[in-house]
Amino acid sequence: MKHIFLYLLGPVIFGSILAGCSKSNGSKSSVSDGQLHGAAIGGKYVMPKPPGMVYVPSGTFHMGPSDEDISYSFTARNKQVSINGFWMDATEITNNEYRQFVYWVRDSIGATILNLKKQATDGTSPIDWVKAKQIKWADPKIQEQLSAMIVTPDNRINGRKEIDAQKIIFHSEVFDYKEGAKRENASKQRSQFIEKKDVPIYPDTLVWIRDFTYSYNEPMSKKYFAHPAYGNYPVVGVNWKQATAFCEWRSAYLNSFLESKKRMPESDFRLPTEAEWEYAARGGRSQVPFPWGGPYLRNKKGCLLANFKPGRGNYPEDGAMYTVRADAYWPNDFGLYNMAGNVAEWTSSLFYEGAYNFQHDMNPDIRLNAKDKQPPRMKRKVVRGGSWKDVGYFLQNSARSYEYQDTTKSYIGFRCVVDLPPMASKK
Repeated sequence: MKHIFLYLLGPVIFGSILAGCSKSNGSKSSVSDGQLHGAAIGGKYVMPKPPGMVYVPSGTFHMGPSDEDISYSFTARNKQVSINGFWMDATEITNNEYRQFVYWVRDSIGATILNLKKQATDGTSPIDWVKAKQIKWADPKIQEQLSAMIVTPDNRINGRKEIDAQKIIFHSEVFDYKEGAKRENASKQRSQFIEKKDVPIYPDTLVWIRDFTYSYNEPMSKKYFAHPAYGNYPVVGVNWKQATAFCEWRSAYLNSFLESKKRMPESDFRLPTEAEWEYAARGGRSQVPFPWGGPYLRNKKGCLLANFKPGRGNYPEDGAMYTVRADAYWPNDFGLYNMAGNVAEWTSSLFYEGAYNFQHDMNPDIRLNAKDKQPPRMKRKVVRGGSWKDVGYFLQNSARSYEYQDTTKSYIGFRCVVDLPPMASKK
């Protein structure tokens, strides 16, 4: 059974036009006098500061190594680039935040099966979220109606009827701006650049066992995403596709609310580019190896400044065996927590060894959303920041690494960014 949830995350230009311009907001006169006064879109702009995010102002910095390239790989060469301002999550996305996404998809599938919909004025039948949130998942009668979402009898442990994690599938529809902007595609229909995909979004909880051979990590596998004690810890076991799907859902979730209040839709949430991530990690400090500025991993009192693998492997010396809370340790000068250590973070950028040699010096980026049939080399995505299981070298602002976009790890998470107009950045 395939469940479809439609929300176009592509161009909002035409939606803005259709929203109407009956009000002459911003114009000097509401009376037509034959003069140019301008036509404002919608009502007054009232977008507040995005909760849990901090503003990273635009600026210029030297991207690349601040110290010797000890591996002599030459995959990151020092280069001056300029970055536009953006909002960024102060912390990595937590288990609680990602669970909201999982529950939303679960409830939307359940509501579709139970036909909990309401008729809209435009003829569509959107989900009735008041009823969807009241679904009693433990009720035997409800479980019988939602049998398509329950694990089959041969997959049950002690007969427990549980939600099949593989059935929690997010359906997205996004517009490919990069392809649509090509000159040779100017006359083609918009539909040719709408990408539709289904993404199973439940975290891979088995990564704790898979990543470490001959190591007892079953308790983390069982409880890390399921226990409230880890609610404010960074989510892991999420691949690049799932992280991207989360950003798409977050965009649709916000814009759906704004449109219900007759307000303008906002820019989409997304993963940061590699350059944006490094610029944010530096916190406005130039040519420093770590987000806190200094060349050392300890402060003057001898306390470790991040969650990583100290020394030859004294994991608990920094206060934790595995991850720590997403807001642990001191933030950098932009107010961002754990830009070094805790969990490494996905970026939107394709990993290519020579990328620094040909990227633009204005918002540099290289993108490729590889198809399943493409070779593994095309599926490499840049991972930044180092993690709880990495040595100090990988905590450097400039340290580059990669992982395959369809791979999950117990030490890789993510955070989102969003592009908002300058007026939204005023505090």
